[in-house]
Amino acid sequence: MGLDHIAAYDGVIVAKMIFDKQMIDAAKNLKIISTYGVGFDHVDTEYAKEKGIVVSNCPESVLRPTAELALTMILASARRLRYYDHTLREGVFLNADEYDNQGYSIESKTLGILGMGRIGQQVARFAKALGMKIIYHNRHQLDEKLEAKYVDFADLIKNADFLSLHAPLTDETYHIINADAFKQMKDTAFLINVARGSLVDSDALISALKNDEIAGAALDVFENEPHPRQELVEMDNVIMTPHVGSATHVARYNLSKEAANNVLSFFKDGKAINQIN
Repeated sequence: MGLDHIAAYDGVIVAKMIFDKQMIDAAKNLKIISTYGVGFDHVDTEYAKEKGIVVSNCPESVLRPTAELALTMILASARRLRYYDHTLREGVFLNADEYDNQGYSIESKTLGILGMGRIGQQVARFAKALGMKIIYHNRHQLDEKLEAKYVDFADLIKNADFLSLHAPLTDETYHIINADAFKQMKDTAFLINVARGSLVDSDALISALKNDEIAGAALDVFENEPHPRQELVEMDNVIMTPHVGSATHVARYNLSKEAANNVLSFFKDGKAINQIN
């Protein structure tokens, strides 16, 4: 679907297609854009609102699988699965009795969560069940029932053994994890990103990893998808997956229904279920 065809539609469901000002101007009859996922940084939501176009997203379907992937990455980083897998495939059967070949237990470690929305909260619940301490930074302090400690951004990055990113990509959060942030992190800390690639300055991340400013990273998202930086590809302390946070059979089935129901609800009741603008 391109500029020549968009004018024919009253509603669209979009996954990764960029809906910028040019595309929106070409959509003469468009009334709703339903994004196939929770993220919507590929849609100019403010301009859509100016043009009277509703934008909706799908927060429910991606919640648990994305949180599961974040937890998987925490465990895989702690237990050095990327390194063990690589060395074994190269024909080296490591001696687990040697200190340098050992990983970490996550019990009593501190998980720092940046962005305590639904996914961040689910990650906190998972991690709490495994004995981790939870600190978080968010635009607003949340209910104490989560058993997580609210801290400012500086304390978050300074004290986290694992820093898991779950913030939306905005002008304020673009490259929020930069060279200065890495310098404040523990040199034993791991960065986990299943949110948006541009939350992290890729150059700063590569530098931090090369200079042992942090212990490692686990990334499901990248600044220049679908082409992760070659330096990251070659590092044994970096785990990478191809933006698969919601890639389970059940999640994708539910995601399709949720995206469609936003459109159906809009045309039936005049309001999308998960309207964001």
